Amino acid sequence: MWRQESPHVLAALLRRHGDLADCEDAVQEAAAEATVAWAVRPPDDPRGWLVRVASRRLIDRARSDRARVAREDRMKPAPPTSGTDDSLAMLVLCCHPALPRQAQVALTLRCVAGLSTERIAAAHLVPTATMAQRLSRARATLRDAGARFELPSVAELPGRISVVLDVCHVMATEGHVRTGGPDLLDTDLAAEALRLVRMMHAALPEHDEVSGLLALLLCTGARAATRVDARGDLVPLAEQDRSRWDRAMIAEGVRLLDRVLPRGPVGRFQLQAAIAAVHAEAPSAGETDWAQISALYAMLDDVAPGPAVTLNRAVAVAMDAGPQAGLALLEPLLELPAMRRHHRTHAVRAHLLELAGDPEAAADKYRTASRLTTSLPEQRYLNRRLTALDQ
Repeated sequence: MWRQESPHVLAALLRRHGDLADCEDAVQEAAAEATVAWAVRPPDDPRGWLVRVASRRLIDRARSDRARVAREDRMKPAPPTSGTDDSLAMLVLCCHPALPRQAQVALTLRCVAGLSTERIAAAHLVPTATMAQRLSRARATLRDAGARFELPSVAELPGRISVVLDVCHVMATEGHVRTGGPDLLDTDLAAEALRLVRMMHAALPEHDEVSGLLALLLCTGARAATRVDARGDLVPLAEQDRSRWDRAMIAEGVRLLDRVLPRGPVGRFQLQAAIAAVHAEAPSAGETDWAQISALYAMLDDVAPGPAVTLNRAVAVAMDAGPQAGLALLEPLLELPAMRRHHRTHAVRAHLLELAGDPEAAADKYRTASRLTTSLPEQRYLNRRLTALDQ
């Protein structure tokens, strides 16, 4: 309920009081009070309750600061907003042009998706302290810029939509594989990402990259039920029960791609969706068209190069042209400090070394990857791979 309601409560406060940091604090205080009050009697209208309590916190804070007395009349409790959905408006607000791109994405993940600073830091491959400072500076920048809860101009909208797509993609990725903790999936977060992108697509049906991201989330989300076993352990793509994939979601994603790909130009989300669709339409792992996937990753590397693309491309190239070709693609990543610390770099390297017939080197990389990951399901999977090599 907190994940569902907090963006709307924050939006209601921002309409009355433009300071994001103050509003965030008030919402957190209301949530803390709710954990006590709701245990006795849950309210009929949780969102309205949170708005009223958070508004009172803002008024109390204003009364304690004489410099803010003049603003008190504008900070009366906002009416309940249970019938409206402010998620997209909050996304657009946090993606303010006064902020650098990374700060826009991080702040939106915190305010709208409700991700912890630790999870946002892990998703961006930076220390938690660095991300905390980045978020603090972003709030201060919005305050100094006088950012208000309002829709941007037509000229500003394309740039903000681009950042919103990045945010939703990070949300979906974190829902697909949590960066840490006892569970592999965060199904609520993945569902919220899909809901937001559906809303964007309804508002912008002719935006090809919105359609591409929706197709990507549909084709990958279709596999969610098969990605963990009954014990919560990771099931790799090649071993998933494809008869349990959601064929309706896959068909919807493919229809979107069939409509937008011929129009061009093709963006990164359309390319990622096309890769996911090739996987989704393969009758079995052995019948996967790795040559096509490898070609699509080469295109993606041209459009949106990055370490994550290189990792995935290395696997596709290895499956198409042999493990040594994939290993060669990984070499530049070992020069990047963040990727040397990232467990997936070593996990992919271990997999390719295993395919290349070098079990000793593969075992060493599996050990490194297992030590670096903070995801317990991934750690168990890597240790199983290591045990299998030793037998």
